[in-house]
Amino acid sequence: MPLEQARRLWRTLGFPERGDEKAYSEEDVIGLTAIADVMRDGLVDFDRALNVVRGAGLSMARLADWEMGALIQPIEDQYADNGAPPSTPTEATAWALERYGDRFEVVLLYAWRRHLAAAVARLESMRAIAADPHTTDLTVGFADIVSFTALSNELTREKIGDLVEVFEARCGDVIAVNGGRLVKSMGDAVLFVNEDALRAFATAEGIIKVVGRDKRMPDVRLGLATGSVVLRLGDVYGPPVNLAARLTQVARRNRIIVDHDTAGRLPADQFETRPLPARPMRGFGVMEPLTVRRI
Repeated sequence: MPLEQARRLWRTLGFPERGDEKAYSEEDVIGLTAIADVMRDGLVDFDRALNVVRGAGLSMARLADWEMGALIQPIEDQYADNGAPPSTPTEATAWALERYGDRFEVVLLYAWRRHLAAAVARLESMRAIAADPHTTDLTVGFADIVSFTALSNELTREKIGDLVEVFEARCGDVIAVNGGRLVKSMGDAVLFVNEDALRAFATAEGIIKVVGRDKRMPDVRLGLATGSVVLRLGDVYGPPVNLAARLTQVARRNRIIVDHDTAGRLPADQFETRPLPARPMRGFGVMEPLTVRRI
């Protein structure tokens, strides 16, 4: 592999360059060799390889930060309980990786294979109904915590972290139960998609139940919008994504606001809709959102 390509892949994985300094290990060689082999076989060209490793780098960086945030304290405690002298986080983590690293790798590979199979199934489903497998109709949901900035000024950093962790976990559980997909979380908000409006509404109801109705948790707001979206690199793009976020901004506490397309796809004998006053929404002009409730 040309040196410039190797450096570009290295940067795309999210690692800092070290110039001409001797700073790489045999593991680094093995990793880049694996990418080079796939390119040599013709499965991907260099540009597509960059896309793949960018996703891997971003995902693994977030996962590593998440794991350290959740595990560093028990790792250090167990390291000390085993009779080790006072240590740095690096020493304790190295000890934990030597003892448990292979099991974490099993979980990581298992989760990746299961999610890969699910992604293939979604692709097959979309190809059956659309010429472009990267574009499909979905209901997009956006849920955010009410007055999160004010809460952040009142709570300690530890309590803010706990709040965000519980919010994400509860939302993720509800989304999975209703057959949706958590696209991304942004601290005080989550973005999810469902293949139909009915399941998306059930997801929104569930989030209100487990977060907004819990007196120990803050209130939430939900926006749903339906339409054609583009799927790229694990994310979703398109007007419904932006509209769902805009609708959330005008929703009342623990209420669900939807666009007309979403409302039209809900069974009329099960739901009652009520128009709200028309208002300007950035990027969409003046719109009339709807509130929806089960009959």
